[in-house]
Amino acid sequence: MSDFFPALRSVLAGKQPDAAAITALLSARDDEAKELFAAADAARRAGVGDEVHLRAIIEFSSHCRQNCLYCGLRRDNRALARYRLNREQIIAAVDEAASLGFKTVVLQSGEDVYYTAGALARLVEFIKRKYDLAVTLSVGQRHRLEYALWRQAGADRYLLKHETADEELFRRLKPGSSLAERLRCLYWLKELGYQVGSGNMVGLPGQSLEALAKDIILLRELAVEMAGVGPFLPHQNTPLKDAPPGSLELTRKVLAVTRLCLPRAHLPATTSLSTLSSDGRRLALVSGANVVMPNLTPPEVKGKYLIYPQKADITERPRQALDRISLLLAGMNRPIARGCGHAIKYVYIQ
Repeated sequence: MSDFFPALRSVLAGKQPDAAAITALLSARDDEAKELFAAADAARRAGVGDEVHLRAIIEFSSHCRQNCLYCGLRRDNRALARYRLNREQIIAAVDEAASLGFKTVVLQSGEDVYYTAGALARLVEFIKRKYDLAVTLSVGQRHRLEYALWRQAGADRYLLKHETADEELFRRLKPGSSLAERLRCLYWLKELGYQVGSGNMVGLPGQSLEALAKDIILLRELAVEMAGVGPFLPHQNTPLKDAPPGSLELTRKVLAVTRLCLPRAHLPATTSLSTLSSDGRRLALVSGANVVMPNLTPPEVKGKYLIYPQKADITERPRQALDRISLLLAGMNRPIARGCGHAIKYVYIQ
């Protein structure tokens, strides 16, 4: 007999699932999965409402000092045409985001220390002074003093995905780094008062359901304000080029269980899921997601930020992307949020 329904009933009764219960939920078969997605959608509605928050990503550098086996930006990928946006180009992209009505910009790059802590702080300070925007930074592992400087400059949020909570898998896929170092950065960010985003990939080679359960438990323990869940997608210029991509259905299950464990967190419909399936964005939005992150990187460099191939957003112009999202959300009766979408503070049920 399946352990799925006892685990789901327990969650719906208000008890946070342990690793065994999460694994049972992730093992849901077809009819059970429908129940899981419906429960996650209801939890999303109760926790964060029907509004969908739009957050504009600006990918300002494809240089990276890390050598992660799964990532197209990895240091040893010599086939990638690298780029860096200057301050004026970044501000122009932010200006476009603001003019289109976005309330959050996400400044994202590889781990590129070309941009000093001071330069990024001055950029954040300028954006906060000129625009009514929330600013999210996503530039990887840095020193605590740098995080503190950016927070003081006005950065609201920081996105640092842990990728996998399986220590051995992390060590193998991210040579020269450790899960402990990653977590130390996340705890620094929490201490400094950032709204913190983390998250994981689904379908990594060697990943088990038990490892995915660890991911969800870690996100719950961190009490993250945002959790990004997306499928692993192999890149042709990485050591994992021949590995199969992550599963659409399993990614949705992980997203759904994450929503049940984090009822008031912001969960994006990731670009990677839209890349895996043309219907990925909608499927995520009916499985617990409440955020969409359109790409406003300048079109002349957008195709060079290839963490994985065939990114769904490469050819979209900002207005085109916004119109497409607006049409989808209108058809789902999901209004676009008008505010910045700052995190709702809450206490988890133990």
